[in-house]
Amino acid sequence: MASTAFWQLCWGKNFMKQVRIGICAPSTPLYEEEAQQLVDSIGKSHPQAELVFHDQCFAIEGHFAGKDDLRCSAFVSLANDPSLDAIWFARGGYGAARIADSILAQLGPAARNKTYMGYSDGGNLLGALYKAGIGVQAHGPMPVDMRRDGGMVAVERGLDWLVHRDKAALEPHVETGQKYAAFNLMTLAMMVGTPLLPDLKGHVLMIEEIAEYLYAFDRALFNVTTYLADKGLAGIRLGRVSDVPENNRPFGEEAEEIVQRLCNRYAIPYLGSADIGHDVDNKVVPFGALPD
Repeated sequence: MASTAFWQLCWGKNFMKQVRIGICAPSTPLYEEEAQQLVDSIGKSHPQAELVFHDQCFAIEGHFAGKDDLRCSAFVSLANDPSLDAIWFARGGYGAARIADSILAQLGPAARNKTYMGYSDGGNLLGALYKAGIGVQAHGPMPVDMRRDGGMVAVERGLDWLVHRDKAALEPHVETGQKYAAFNLMTLAMMVGTPLLPDLKGHVLMIEEIAEYLYAFDRALFNVTTYLADKGLAGIRLGRVSDVPENNRPFGEEAEEIVQRLCNRYAIPYLGSADIGHDVDNKVVPFGALPD
């Protein structure tokens, strides 16, 4: 996991200098016109930021932003580029888990001196990088959020963290000294039992979900809580569970009730709400502990 020394290095940088942010799409594609719109917008809001889009962001191969080997090589080339300060995942969707192990095998020293940020399917890479102790990771807004109504607010919040380490961008429950991790629940449930899942002992785990039936939410959280029951988790916070499809009959519990029941069953502290989700209000959750 990320060392305190490296956290201090990132935290102590002079972020008034130009910050070069490499952008790739480990899962699904972005459009070139969106990239240009983003560059034009952040030139006004974050003039210290230089966005470096890899051409792979715009590749389309069925569901994916290019074939697996293209998505892998794009990530590796940016991560191993010593001139870049951060890697920002363009968007989520499915795909990152297919290339995570290949990526880790090819990362060099420069990859350790970077911040990596994204959410949703990007959690596969955040978790794998965190487990390997490569760089600093954060669950937070991505360029694709500009598509949402008012989405530039989220994009700028992400840049506030990447460029300025602005604590106002953080999820409000994040405190110095405590360890954190945040994931989309379905992504996290699929990571259980794979080499991508980091050690979450002593961590406050924040989860969020979108577009899943409540019975699927229950099933996924059962998988996560049974696995983490004896792993020393400090507690769980529940972010927003949005766009829940309507089942043919009421499930009988809301998302928070599901979390409370399973936390109680497996003696995991339930700590309340978290200000994260697939929306414009999504706040930044750094992995690990903030430096003193």
